[in-house]
Amino acid sequence: MKKMILLLTALLSFNACAENDQDLFRALYEKEWAFRINEFPSLAREAGIKGAGQRITHVSEGDQLRRYQFWKQVKQDLAAISCENLTREDCINYRMFDRQMHQFLAGYETRAYLIPFNSDWGFYLSWNRWGEETDFNGAADYRDYIARLAALPQVMDEYITLMREGLRIGMTQPQVILAGREIPVQKQIVDKPEHSAFYKPFLKLDKNISGDEQAELLASARTAVMDGVVPAYQRLLDFFMKEYFPTAREELGASSLPNGKRFYEEQIYLYATVDMSADEIHQLGLSEVARIRAEMETIIKAVEFDGGLAEFIDFLRTDPQFYAKTPHELLAEASYIAKKVDGRLPQLFNRLPRQPYGVAPVPENIAPFYTAGRYVGSPLSAHRGGYYWVNTYALESRPLYTLPALTLHEAVPGHHLQGALAMEQGDQPEFRRNDYISAYGEGWALYAEKLGVEMGIFETPYQDFGRLTYEMWRACRLVIDTGIHAKGWSRKQAQDYLAGNTALSLHEVTTEVDRYISWPAQALSYKLGEYTIWQLRREAEKQVGADFDLRAFHDFILALGSVPLDILSDEVHRWINEQGTSQ
Repeated sequence: MKKMILLLTALLSFNACAENDQDLFRALYEKEWAFRINEFPSLAREAGIKGAGQRITHVSEGDQLRRYQFWKQVKQDLAAISCENLTREDCINYRMFDRQMHQFLAGYETRAYLIPFNSDWGFYLSWNRWGEETDFNGAADYRDYIARLAALPQVMDEYITLMREGLRIGMTQPQVILAGREIPVQKQIVDKPEHSAFYKPFLKLDKNISGDEQAELLASARTAVMDGVVPAYQRLLDFFMKEYFPTAREELGASSLPNGKRFYEEQIYLYATVDMSADEIHQLGLSEVARIRAEMETIIKAVEFDGGLAEFIDFLRTDPQFYAKTPHELLAEASYIAKKVDGRLPQLFNRLPRQPYGVAPVPENIAPFYTAGRYVGSPLSAHRGGYYWVNTYALESRPLYTLPALTLHEAVPGHHLQGALAMEQGDQPEFRRNDYISAYGEGWALYAEKLGVEMGIFETPYQDFGRLTYEMWRACRLVIDTGIHAKGWSRKQAQDYLAGNTALSLHEVTTEVDRYISWPAQALSYKLGEYTIWQLRREAEKQVGADFDLRAFHDFILALGSVPLDILSDEVHRWINEQGTSQ
């Protein structure tokens, strides 16, 4: 009897502890999310919170320290909560939340915030899209937007101060990738407000706004743009040309940064989410390059081409049959492929997203330095869908034979399908639903390219070679990224390796290598994520056997939302076991 009482007491104590930890965890992540929403107004705007349209994220050293101290305390509080006392779903939430806190702390400790831009993106470019990304539904929205424009000059100066500190300690982008990065800045230094991207929302005001109020808004907007935004961009340009560009570091690799070894390790953890060394990743890349090269050779033989891989690649790069003659032709072909894929999605998926997407060109101000295409998402609260961007700059560098793979990756079943479904996971905490794990998202999108084979999207051997060239491109990234940032590779060495193993245009080769130089480890996420998903699928096919349902497998992976690869692996293994139990 005494043993029974002790056992009952222990069980009650455990249940109370579990319930307490459950409540403590929920309260902690809700408190942290409220803090995050307040610190980063763009998150609040995406969530549809009123008043957020007036504000912009401040980035001074004081702001960085305040956030660091808060997140450090959150991490300590989280450590006092046991994952064992949480539900299975909340244990996943716990692991993801803990990872986010680690990421935030590491970003401060390695001072990653001192490099606030890379070769194709940065704060000053994201600001340029405010007008396009804001939904205007009356005068109040326009006033909020003007208030945000008025706040921009101060934050611009904060960024300049950070980058000046980066110059002092050697925490900068490499000098070799900086040429031309001033052009998007120059485009915002205008002599008339009508020429500014920031003024675009005022070229067509809401007709329901009275004439007097329209006049007031237009006057305020002109003042904000010409007296605030334009001088701020001029200060940034002066700083870039006179201080940053001439004195930025000459070395390429992240290893040359202060505390560079840890910095690169943390970037690998952030983007790839794998417990692998740079050398292990490098070797995997070499192995994948060899495998894909053999598949390429098979296609070359099948089309009876008279020559080897190098000659075949040169043929693909130079023959006019493989290139669009106008931007409209390229966009039309991308749109056709996208709709063809749309119609075949039910072959591989039970659940499809509600949010639509469109096809549009990459904006002119960034196109010369931008990749071939990209997906630009949109929050569910916005009055617009997502967009599959296609780069129409330098048409001679945009081969049609890679367009099916690009479309599968950026639109469906790649980024749009995955991202839109993730946003619809309403039962997940905000911190998780708004997280983007590059290894998962980019891994899924690369996996989606190969799904095009199963959907019959690749209609010619050249298109299938384009798919392989895209897969080879991502395998080369494992070799090149680790080569640059851990093994001392030169820019020319990286360019030659990518050009020699893929049919990418030489323009794209240059653009891509500069991207890897300026964005350490992000390029690793694609192949490592795809490799993991394929491993898990093959394992599921083998263990579940004849009852394996590919659509159910895909639905399960996508229902998780964006998760690190270790959690993905754990959850798929659980799903496999459940399939066996249900038989």
